[in-house]
Amino acid sequence: MRALPRLVQIGFVVGLVLLWHLATTTWHVSPLLLPRPALVVAKAWSLIVSLEFLDPLAQTAGEVAAAFAIAASSGLIVGAFVARAGLRVQVAEPLLTAINAVPAILFFPLFTLLFGLGGGSKIALGATIGFFPIVLNTISGLSNVERILVTAAISMGASRMALLRHVLLPAAFPSVLAGLRIGMTLSFLAVLGGETIASFDGLGHQIADAAESMESATMYAYILIVIGVAALLNQLLARLDSFGARR
Repeated sequence: MRALPRLVQIGFVVGLVLLWHLATTTWHVSPLLLPRPALVVAKAWSLIVSLEFLDPLAQTAGEVAAAFAIAASSGLIVGAFVARAGLRVQVAEPLLTAINAVPAILFFPLFTLLFGLGGGSKIALGATIGFFPIVLNTISGLSNVERILVTAAISMGASRMALLRHVLLPAAFPSVLAGLRIGMTLSFLAVLGGETIASFDGLGHQIADAAESMESATMYAYILIVIGVAALLNQLLARLDSFGARR
């Protein structure tokens, strides 16, 4: 029974590829819209073997890493500062939630004007979108620690640093980790989306450039590479989640 979910996942992928194959062979979907799966896989393999994908992958990975580093550091610092006082939580949390409801992609033209079409605008977009789940989960995790634990630690003479290290952070760790996981995923998606809109390099730029050049097989090949990268990232984040659950 433990293998059943994995079998269902494999069956879903096989079924999707089968539908893709039927669409291109039996249902006569235009190859400009949907090339044959074998052609896309062959193109993706050639990109991997020739290492042609490495430069755009490195560009995207660097932008995602920078965006996530900014989002995580600022989100954790602001979240810890806000959570230290009940009044700050009552004021800041609804405000941050309301701002988070505004689609951050609307600010991308502004980021482009400020930082240009290079990596700076994508980093700014990724950091902005990744910041909010991190800061909100940090506030929620730290402010919802059971007060009896805090009171007991203070009564035993715990300093602020000891309270933070031995009580607040362990209790809030699952919530903070969940925020970091969501923030990482959103930063990746934001950077990739920014690259498809306006960029000189990166995986998103390669996808958009291939689409504009009507090179459908190349476009789908890069999409497959992005899916592979996203799957690896998801596995890494899932391991972090399981680590947090054991804590």
